[in-house]
Amino acid sequence: MKALRIGMVGYKFMGKAHSNAYRALPMFFPEAPIQPQMAAICGRDADAVQQAAGQYGWAETETDWRNLVARDDIDLIDINAPSDAHKDIALAAAKAGKHIFCEKPLALTLADSREMLKAAEEAGVKHMVGFNYRFSPAVRLAKNLIESGRLGQIYHFRAWFLQDWILDPAFPLVWRLQKDIAGSGSHGDLGAHLIDLAHYLVGDIQEVIGMSETFIKERPLAENMTGLSAKGSLGGPMGKVTVDDATLFMARFTGGALGSFEATRFAAGHRSTNSFEINGSKGSVKFDFERMNELEVYFTDDQEDVQGFRRVLATDAAHAYSHAWWPAGHTIGFEHTFTHEMLELMEAIHEDRQPSPNFHDGVKCQAVLEAVERSVEERRWVEISEM
Repeated sequence: MKALRIGMVGYKFMGKAHSNAYRALPMFFPEAPIQPQMAAICGRDADAVQQAAGQYGWAETETDWRNLVARDDIDLIDINAPSDAHKDIALAAAKAGKHIFCEKPLALTLADSREMLKAAEEAGVKHMVGFNYRFSPAVRLAKNLIESGRLGQIYHFRAWFLQDWILDPAFPLVWRLQKDIAGSGSHGDLGAHLIDLAHYLVGDIQEVIGMSETFIKERPLAENMTGLSAKGSLGGPMGKVTVDDATLFMARFTGGALGSFEATRFAAGHRSTNSFEINGSKGSVKFDFERMNELEVYFTDDQEDVQGFRRVLATDAAHAYSHAWWPAGHTIGFEHTFTHEMLELMEAIHEDRQPSPNFHDGVKCQAVLEAVERSVEERRWVEISEM
């Protein structure tokens, strides 16, 4: 069994998720043609990254990503550092001939994402972007129902990603609230997932019109940050929030369907409600990631006396990936989507093809993100072809 030697940049929220996926893959998908070898993990804080290496199972540590990229014993660079670091690391990895896995959003700007794609393509390396929600078995079921024609012509895609973790005005100014590091706020962090799901399930977006708001303009400076949590000093120095707190937009798909999208971190009571509904001429589907093992399905040709949405539990062998986990009815969770993601990466490298989703999908998503931002600024419909 061939091993792929991984060098990972980042060790917090996504670093833990990726590490868990690499460790789970050999146990649950032993048939994978390539298995990951957790060679080295990188972070600027030597003590913290050493602790993470021991906790997650990495063999060695680095404190400079340049050293990691330059190592001869690394085949793939996994980038889950903050968004402002993605471009430089990816360009260096491509130049060094390393395969690349990069978390979303791919880059701070569309121009940067296109540069990353060009570099990876010219280097001939494999490249993947981290849209993990594609890899939920219930989402795969929705995809199959659409592709097989069982939902008929698609008319509507509506999606919403609602959180409330920064609702408190005293929550500190973490890096996700700073445009020069994150690129955008709820739009790029949450909305990017909705856009990718729309592309995956329904097709390309033709034009958009949007609006956004930053409800809390200033926050206490953060003293330390871990994942989505942070600490700050009450009454201490304040900093300006430079990203959106909420963004909503409407869209028209090239195939004729209409779309609506909402991403916010100010929806009280919603810890992480990532949902979509798709309506077609023959039926509809509804998905909520908080109940990620379920897909609600409706068919118009059901007999009238039993018509209605049915709850399909996507955990038995008829559904994607389910053979590898637990007996039917035994659910899986958020972390499993990353294992499925890494399985796709290993299979693609073995089969000498680009994984899906890859940097092309990251660029396409970035184009929509920036088209919405232009629409907000100019208060008009924006064609994606303008970007």
